[in-house]
Amino acid sequence: MTSTYRAAAESEQSPRPGRWLALSVLVLAVLLVAVDATVLGLATPFLSEDLKPSGTQLLWIGDIYSFVIAGLLVSMGSLGDRIGRKKLLLTGAVAFGGLSVLNAYATSAEMMIVARALLGVAGATLMPATLALIRNLFHDPRERSLAIGIWGATASAGAAVGPVVGGFLLEHFWWGSVFLINLPVMAVLVIVGFKTLPESKDPAPGPWDIVSVLLSLIGIVGVVYAIKEAAAHGVRWDVAVTGLLGAGALYWFVRRQLTLPSPLLDVRLFHHRGFSGAVLADLLTILGLSGLVFFLSQYLQLVQGRGPLEAGLAELPAAVGAVVTGLLAGRAARRFSVRAVVAGGLGAIGVSLAVLTGISQQTGYPLLGAVLLVVGVGAGFSFTVTADVILSSVPKEQAGAASAVSETAYELGAALGIALLGSIVTGVYRDFATPPGVPADVASAAHESLGGAVDVAAGLPGRTGAELLAAAQGAFVDGLRLASGIGAVVLLATAVAAWFLLRGQRLEESEGGPH
Repeated sequence: MTSTYRAAAESEQSPRPGRWLALSVLVLAVLLVAVDATVLGLATPFLSEDLKPSGTQLLWIGDIYSFVIAGLLVSMGSLGDRIGRKKLLLTGAVAFGGLSVLNAYATSAEMMIVARALLGVAGATLMPATLALIRNLFHDPRERSLAIGIWGATASAGAAVGPVVGGFLLEHFWWGSVFLINLPVMAVLVIVGFKTLPESKDPAPGPWDIVSVLLSLIGIVGVVYAIKEAAAHGVRWDVAVTGLLGAGALYWFVRRQLTLPSPLLDVRLFHHRGFSGAVLADLLTILGLSGLVFFLSQYLQLVQGRGPLEAGLAELPAAVGAVVTGLLAGRAARRFSVRAVVAGGLGAIGVSLAVLTGISQQTGYPLLGAVLLVVGVGAGFSFTVTADVILSSVPKEQAGAASAVSETAYELGAALGIALLGSIVTGVYRDFATPPGVPADVASAAHESLGGAVDVAAGLPGRTGAELLAAAQGAFVDGLRLASGIGAVVLLATAVAAWFLLRGQRLEESEGGPH
């Protein structure tokens, strides 16, 4: 124990050699998880054709990964604090590679949902470990801001590079190839990470409370499932019971954390206004964004008729904006203020989503590209600064738990965004009027998903097929417009909330800042 503290003290005084090489391994892990979250959007039409999922199954394939990650992140962040973040990261990386193979060779919609859920378990071990290790690798606040900027820029770049890589693979191979690209990346991560990453953990962690682990998982998955089902099909008694069960589990989780001598998550962190504001900003930003990005990939392919690679390249401006501003965000927050940069970023995304309420089937690319660029700029500023605020609000021994809260907000937002905004798009879409002359079984398949409609319309005689496709595409665009409007309201309201919650919040300076 004494030697651990002495080593920590020594590392505080001098920069750790090899820290930037170690950072490259961490961003590789982030890149992988981010690519995996977005690559599925492009593969959806191909996957729909092969596995024939229902509309509900398609939404589950899209968001079960994020549900499971969100439910386990706090537990895994806390486990990393206890057993060692390097150990957890490398173990999770090996599991992630193996489960990617299971996803690639799924033979039914049900198997795909299970495979995505298991991949989420592995993904939950990777994300909090990366941010927590950054907290322990970089002790100088300005260096740490730059490292977090690189981390955030990589996450954003991965989210947008995913469609480009996926598009290339989908034009040359079958849809399962989008998962197999994980294997070589994982191999490099494990080999280089084993040699360069330092081990770090909480020197006095206490036991890992399995009851808390189960409560957080049941609570988050129960609440998110209930919201998703209520949005899609209305409130039924079983949905209400699931939601209440989840809410009860979360309440019990919080009460238990307040009584444990070594809690899984120190909920007192939320007494810090800056910490709470940063977490809320993360959650609601991703909620507004994720549903949009998930359905924009389908819009570009199935409504505007672009190929997968072209659709992927069309989404690149978001990555460019996020990478550039992610690297500048720390400097901007120190020069102006944390709340100006975060609220400004959120406001920019909100305005961009508002512009998309005017989208049509014929909307030209210059407008779409400009909107995506502004969305990327806003996200780069907001995410990077909020991650920095969250990490610098806590002692470094709790870095894993704090990182997990940040990541949980991110993944929960992604799951809720696809669930809520996705349910709105799907709900509007399913109401379109079937043109006369379309057989009942064909109409039923067309109403399940836009991918299904494109598929069955191709098999109908000329005019009937064209009318069915036009009606389906029009309904999908109507749903996208409504979802964009709701997303815009959420983001603009979050920008106002962030302005007040982050009042007086500052990033640490190199001299005299708290460690």
